[in-house]
Amino acid sequence: MTSNRIKLRMMIITALFAAMTGILAQLSIPLPLVPITGQTLAIGLAATILGAKYGTFSVILYILIGAAGIPVYAEMQAGISVLFGPTGGYLAGFIPTAFFIGWMLERTAYSFKYALIANTVGMLITLSFGTAWLKIAAGLSWSAAFTGGFFPFLVVGIIKAALASWIGISVRQRLQDANLLYSVKGDTALTKTI
Repeated sequence: MTSNRIKLRMMIITALFAAMTGILAQLSIPLPLVPITGQTLAIGLAATILGAKYGTFSVILYILIGAAGIPVYAEMQAGISVLFGPTGGYLAGFIPTAFFIGWMLERTAYSFKYALIANTVGMLITLSFGTAWLKIAAGLSWSAAFTGGFFPFLVVGIIKAALASWIGISVRQRLQDANLLYSVKGDTALTKTI
């Protein structure tokens, strides 16, 4: 398969993961300040399956689609105003989260153990960005921001990190076995590289 066809395939898969993030974002449990959503699960899956480069691209594409006005953010929201609203920090935090998860897995191994560590740290990155922005955007004290935007998500975040790790590693292996996903540089477990 030519390099251009591989890149096209990876771009299509990247777009599919951006769409999947928009779909999982609609799975929502409302809370007073910030809802619990399936977005973080989707971000973990994208980064675990696609790696740093394409996982991050899928997140950026998702954010751009929502900013352009397509209602893909949690609770069918869209627009630039969401990015600057109280939950905007979480959306911004998805970018370094996806990059970190993919980067760590590319530097270690695509295994459940490393995926769980990467996804757990990634969850903390997202929560940190989100809490810091929540404090600024909503004019809260640090204690109020942590109480409303960090602590309620820890247990659910760990569960989503475990799910993203388990499902992500399994799906990644199946996609590679079917020659639908190619490794990125640094993934020494595979012979096909981009």
